[in-house]
This record gives sequence, structure tokens and C-alpha cells, in this order.
Amino acid sequence: MEVIARIHNDFPTKFGLPRQSGLAPSLRSKIVFEPAFRIPEALRGLDGFSHIWLIWGFSESEGWSPTVRPPRLGGNVRMGVFATRSPFRPNPIGLSSVRLEGIETDGEIGLVLIVTGADLMDGTPIYDIKPYLPGVDAHPEATDGFVGAHPQTLLTVELDPSLTAVLSAGQQAALREILAQDPRPAYHAGQPDSGRIYGLSYAGRDVHFTVCEGCIKAW
Repeated sequence: MEVIARIHNDFPTKFGLPRQSGLAPSLRSKIVFEPAFRIPEALRGLDGFSHIWLIWGFSESEGWSPTVRPPRLGGNVRMGVFATRSPFRPNPIGLSSVRLEGIETDGEIGLVLIVTGADLMDGTPIYDIKPYLPGVDAHPEATDGFVGAHPQTLLTVELDPSLTAVLSAGQQAALREILAQDPRPAYHAGQPDSGRIYGLSYAGRDVHFTVCEGCIKAW
């Protein structure tokens, strides 16, 4: 397979990324096509769709495992890799549904896609793009296995003025959505951890945060 495009956003590393697409709907990304695929005709008709599928590669995944520890289960229970969306797969391929906000022209790189809600880190290779069809892709009657049995509780997020002063309104909204889901490692997530300082790279800044009972404070 050939890489047709790469995504660009405010997450240079995978720590802190949303664990699924759509969980941080304010997170804005740009999809830039590789030179060989900067062909306007290839995007004809795409602007009529509100959402698209991205087929992409886990560029930092190493090897696979038949069982993994899903974060939703606290990182302490093993499930079959094919019952999860873990990156540790035989073929490191990801599938994400994102909202297509628009198609723009950007100088020498041609047409770019502006999307929101992606769970891909900056620079992730994209192998294909397909339109999302609500009539056949959405299944309201679907069951969600162990995920539905362990609903996630969102945390209250407090951003220090040092952050709100340098981040745009959209960047602040996306950061709040990400932190509210507790981005700590699975074996820490869901537990208060007063005093311990964590960090993630976001929008060109080193964001630090601590977790208390039901809340996250970031600066």
C-alpha cells in the first residue's frame, strides 16, 4: 500500500491522544496529500459528505499480541486483540470516522482536508479515505460488549490562565475534551493521584497536569 496523505495537528506524540475518534470533537486536524495524489479530481464530490473514514497506519506500533489490556477495563484485564482497537495488531492498521469540516487550497500543497475528532498523532500516514454513509455504516441496534458494561466517567478540567492565555478557543476546547477522559496510563486511569505530575505535548507546549478526586488541573 502507498501512503496517500499525512495528518497534521497539535499532537506530536501519542500520549494524550483520544483513545477513539470522536471523543474530542473539537480537535482540529489537516490532511495533506502526498505529491502524487494532489489531484483535485480525486476529491470531486467529497464535499457533499459530512463525515469520512480514514484508513491509516500505527506508525509507532511494534509487534502484536493475541491479548491486550484495554484501558476501559483499567489495564488489568486481558481481552483478545480482535475484540479491541489496540494498536498491537498483526497488521498495524487503524480505522477512524472523522467529521469533514471543509476542503481548502493551501498554496503549493494543493487541496487539504480539514477534519475534527481524529485520534491520530501528527504525521500519521493515511492509506485511504472513504465517505461515511449513515444509511449503511450506522447501526443503532449494535451492542458494545465490555465497553458498554464499563462506562467512562468524565473528569472536571481546570486550565490555568497560563494555558488559556496562549491557546486559541478551539485548542482549549480540544484540550478540555482530552483531559476530561483521563489520558493517564490505563493502570492509573480512574484513580485519584494527588501530587503526581504528568505531562503531554500539545500545540507546541509542554502541558502538565495533576489528577485529584474527579478533576484534573492543568498548567
